[in-house]
Amino acid sequence: MKEQLRTIGESFKQELCQISDFMYHNPETGNQEHKAAEMLTAFLAKHDFSITRQVLGIETAFQAVYDSGKPGPVVAFLCEYDALPEIGHACGHNIIGAASAGAGVILSKVLSETGGKIYVFGTPAEETNGAKVAMAEAGLFTGITAAMMFHPSSDTRESGTSAAMEALQFSYHGLTAHAAGCPEKGVNALNSVIQLFNGIDALRQHVTPDVRIHGIISKGGVAANIVPDQAVAQFYIRSATKENLAIVKEKVLKIAEGASLMTGATLEISNYELSYDDLKTHPELSKAYNENLRLLGVTDIKPPTVGAGSSDIGNVSNVVPTIHPYLSISEAPLIGHTREFADATVTDFAHERLMVGAIALALTGLDVVCGRVL
Repeated sequence: MKEQLRTIGESFKQELCQISDFMYHNPETGNQEHKAAEMLTAFLAKHDFSITRQVLGIETAFQAVYDSGKPGPVVAFLCEYDALPEIGHACGHNIIGAASAGAGVILSKVLSETGGKIYVFGTPAEETNGAKVAMAEAGLFTGITAAMMFHPSSDTRESGTSAAMEALQFSYHGLTAHAAGCPEKGVNALNSVIQLFNGIDALRQHVTPDVRIHGIISKGGVAANIVPDQAVAQFYIRSATKENLAIVKEKVLKIAEGASLMTGATLEISNYELSYDDLKTHPELSKAYNENLRLLGVTDIKPPTVGAGSSDIGNVSNVVPTIHPYLSISEAPLIGHTREFADATVTDFAHERLMVGAIALALTGLDVVCGRVL
């Protein structure tokens, strides 16, 4: 049956590559991916998937279901399709969206023989306010046997880890005054933000090596001769596990409070994006995917790295067995989040790898519905 699926998969090459290329030429940032969502759902509907749009009220999220009508395991393929501002699909989500939808359709062609059910989830805004977080919290992955996707990359690597992440905004409120004429009457909110940065910089030598804390000043005042009465900083705090992240977060919060005490400004703390859990790769599912990659001729599979970045698939992996491997889309080295990476997604080599990845996902889904894994 695997050879049958491989043949079926190859028959979709032109269509899936066209979908990926369309998204490359029409990049849409998070929660604005209307064209991408419409193209993917149209493709899935054409192959008898039942479509639910605007899932959880998220305009560009969708859920597509193919039910064999027979009992059996349930496989979920996860589509991403948001682009980055100004540099387009520099993270390769056009390939992810096309390949995951393709994997669902490819596997559906044999589901009448195996039984089971397929979900394809359209998950917007992975780069910012990842929909997978809300989907996991709402229980959309309850009852699913396995969830999977692959990510385009410079290297082919086994599914590994990603960092837990908290996106915190610190808004300090002070009091304006003439910065030369009567500075003593002002309360400088910008000084609080500066002290926040200084305190976090001092903290860096007292955290574990996996921790990353990085931020920007998104608002720092309006004119040099006015004491700033409002200043805002936004930070990402990351750690290998959500348990350690909670410890680091508490330290950062105390620094933020201390900065407000130093200046007399008041402080408001909020999340400006959703928080991501750390990715927990399921070893048995990962092994099955790697074996299927080798079956398709990809043998240069490197060990997983310890991920310093974060993804909303971490939240999925905390509720259902999940994999998130990487697949090389270029014979030359690539750096993610660059225009060069975006351009690499529409090469002939990337098209070949899109199909390899889609078929490998479908073959791994077959292993799941046939009860060979999990």
